[in-house]
Amino acid sequence: MDENALFIHHDKVMNYHFHDNHPFHPIRLQLTLDLLTEIGALDDKQKLQIIPATQEDLLRIHQPAYIDAVKGLSQTPPSPLWLSRAEQYGLMDEDTPFFPGMHEATSYVAGGTITAIEAVLSGKCNHALHLGGGLHHALSAKAAGFCVYNDVSVAIAYARHHYGARVLYVDTDVHHGDGVQWSFYSDPDVCTYSIHETGKYLFPGTGFLQERGEHQGYGACMNIPLQPYTEDESWMECFEQSISRLAMHFKPDLIISQHGCDAHALDPMSHMQCSMAIYNEMPSILHQLAHTYCGGRWVAVGGGGYDLWRVVPRAWSLLWLEMSGHPLKASLTQSNHSRLPEAWITKWQRQTSVELPSEWLDDLSLWDGIPRRNEITTKNRENLAVALQDYP
Repeated sequence: MDENALFIHHDKVMNYHFHDNHPFHPIRLQLTLDLLTEIGALDDKQKLQIIPATQEDLLRIHQPAYIDAVKGLSQTPPSPLWLSRAEQYGLMDEDTPFFPGMHEATSYVAGGTITAIEAVLSGKCNHALHLGGGLHHALSAKAAGFCVYNDVSVAIAYARHHYGARVLYVDTDVHHGDGVQWSFYSDPDVCTYSIHETGKYLFPGTGFLQERGEHQGYGACMNIPLQPYTEDESWMECFEQSISRLAMHFKPDLIISQHGCDAHALDPMSHMQCSMAIYNEMPSILHQLAHTYCGGRWVAVGGGGYDLWRVVPRAWSLLWLEMSGHPLKASLTQSNHSRLPEAWITKWQRQTSVELPSEWLDDLSLWDGIPRRNEITTKNRENLAVALQDYP
């Protein structure tokens, strides 16, 4: 396979920062960039600067009054008019509070995913990664779940408008990709897929099996809700079977994948029991599907992940190693104890009280088993069978 990949980034994406105590912290990006640089997996020739999203780009998904609200609340001090309406637009709660410069920062986030789309669909590269993206919860007129503008939906709309591409959106965040799903729920040329912890127990409370699209878009939406405490084997069984079947059925021109890494057992915002293994394996499957159905056209974005120090840098680095064809990726197994660079560990250990991992993959021999494993696996298989029943 031709691993011609570009890494999309701009320092202004780091300004997407609610406050220092907020779990969605841009230090995740800095840790990942530094890890990739330390192992020699990212050089200037592989980087592409972001062009921010325009008003026209944003309006394909977001309502004009909502964009005006984001702009007004980005000022210092915020506009009194929009301050009085901040709660209406979801910008006054603990999850997604407004902050100075919010419009510009989020425009760079959305622009980064558009930049990645343009790079791939114009033929500049086969694969493009924008780790600052993945704000999949934002709705057309409301912020939600740490997300202000829905960069993924904006970028998919760009791909549809400028290239007429059939898009398969694959969401592997532990939280359901609701904002993207609702943006294209009636569109037969945008297929949305989400594997996540069931909404019975986790935000945003959606993503159930019966959510399959509507009108002409019926069938172009698949959800795989998994039980709490799902482990690697069951997660990967459900993911591989469902996404392979869906890609074969839909035959996309482009795959866009969202790589929130919050299904890890260490993540504080979910109830799953997965390890780094799924973040090593899922990109490999998506890579193969992109070359099988899309001529290699694959765009990936970041997303959630709230164990900032131990999980996110490793998971996102593994994604780039896969996309760029780095030789380290092919050598990683749970048994070979491949170590993270000592220089990276030493540099960042000074800044956290959490003990940083020493190896790329988790040593599962040290993990306790889940007592209800068989029951969880059985329920996940039942949901998988229902999800696949209309895809021969």
